[in-house]
Amino acid sequence: GLCECRDRALLTGFLLQVGHEPLPPTIGRNVLGRKVLYLPGFFTYARHIVEVDGKRGLFRGLTPRLISSTLSTITRGSVKKAFPLEDMEHVSNKDDVKTSLRKVVKETSHEMMMQCVSRVVSHPLHVISMRCMVQFVGREVKYSGVFSAIGRIFKEEGILGFFVGLVPHILGDVIFLWCCNLLAHFINTYAVDDNFSQASVIRSYTKFVMGIAVSMLTYPFLLVGDLMAVNNCGLRAGLPPYAPAFTSWIHCWRYLSAQGQLFRGSSLLFRRASMPAACFPID
Repeated sequence: GLCECRDRALLTGFLLQVGHEPLPPTIGRNVLGRKVLYLPGFFTYARHIVEVDGKRGLFRGLTPRLISSTLSTITRGSVKKAFPLEDMEHVSNKDDVKTSLRKVVKETSHEMMMQCVSRVVSHPLHVISMRCMVQFVGREVKYSGVFSAIGRIFKEEGILGFFVGLVPHILGDVIFLWCCNLLAHFINTYAVDDNFSQASVIRSYTKFVMGIAVSMLTYPFLLVGDLMAVNNCGLRAGLPPYAPAFTSWIHCWRYLSAQGQLFRGSSLLFRRASMPAACFPID
């Protein structure tokens, strides 16, 4: 689904989200020629991980992540079979805007239901994956395997421990789906002329382009959800100085907002260093 494209599975991307900056920023120039500080990009960071952990280090948390993705796919398929969407005729005519909008709303509601159920089912493994990855920061071995991690989380945090960070993830998914599908619909209906020879080609790409744009706007929900998954769980990256022990995901959101860090880790290549980012702990 569209939502799954937003999730970042790689260790490098997640460590950037957490704010782990083991490498110093470098001085570069922006388009105006002014000197600015740039943090190391994705490939430089990946090289550092390989130097510290070997190539296997890049694949921390991969097993629970693959299980999570598999569960998500199976769940979506099961929900789709259990609640099939009635086929509706393709409508692109401006005279049928109401019918067309009704079709989009129906399809999006169905997609939202599938996404929410699959997110709930796969989230416990997502939490385990995040914790396995973030152990790189403090060189911990608290979460070593899927089954031992399940036992540890259940023992220390109970059932709710498997669902930390779920709410912002679901909210992000829902907002993403509705914004993406509705924007694509209105652009296809009002901005793309049926008389234009390439209209069908343009329409086929609209949702993809909207997905990229909307994913940037809903990125903070993804960031907050992932940070909550590792916050205050006994791992160094989930404790001060990386982050306070958050009381809720709203507390986490407000903290990041006040720090100007709501989009931390969204860019993998050109990463300008703000003053707080440049002063993150360096090991």
